Amino acid sequence: MQHPIQHYYGLIEEVLMDFKIDLAAARGQQPGQWNLKLGSASVWVDVFQSKDAQGNLIQSGYFQVMSPVCDVPVNNQHLFTKELLEANHSLYGVAFTIFKDKAYIKAIRELQGLDKSEVRATFDRVGIYADEWDDKLKTKYQIFTGGGRG
Repeated sequence: MQHPIQHYYGLIEEVLMDFKIDLAAARGQQPGQWNLKLGSASVWVDVFQSKDAQGNLIQSGYFQVMSPVCDVPVNNQHLFTKELLEANHSLYGVAFTIFKDKAYIKAIRELQGLDKSEVRATFDRVGIYADEWDDKLKTKYQIFTGGGRG
C-alpha cells in the first residue's frame, strides 16, 4: 500500500523531535523540506514526489538527506575528485556528490518502505560523515567556504 506523502512528513518530524530539533525552526520554505544542524554539519532533508515529462506528480516519491561539505577547490580538482570517489568506497548508505562547485554527502532512496529507524540512521550517517570530512578536506585543499541551501 502506498502512503500519502504527508505520512512521510510526519515520520521525518517524529525523528526530528527525537533529535530534539525545533520543528518550526527546521521547516523549510516548501512542505517536505527541513534544514537542521547535526553536530557541526548543516543537513538538508527533502521528501518529494517525482514528476513525469508533462510535469504531473507521479506515485513514487523520494527521501533525500544531504549536507554541504565544502567548495570544490580551484587547484588540484583532479586529486580532490579522486579522493571523493575513493572515499565513497568506504562510506555506508551515503556518497559524495558534486553539484555547482560544491561537494556534498548525500543519501537518497524511495519513500516506499521507509521507516523511522532508517530515517534516524540516515540522519546519523550524513551528519557524522559530513562532520568528519569537512575539516579534513578544507584543511588538505585549503578551502575556505560557507553558504546556504542552493
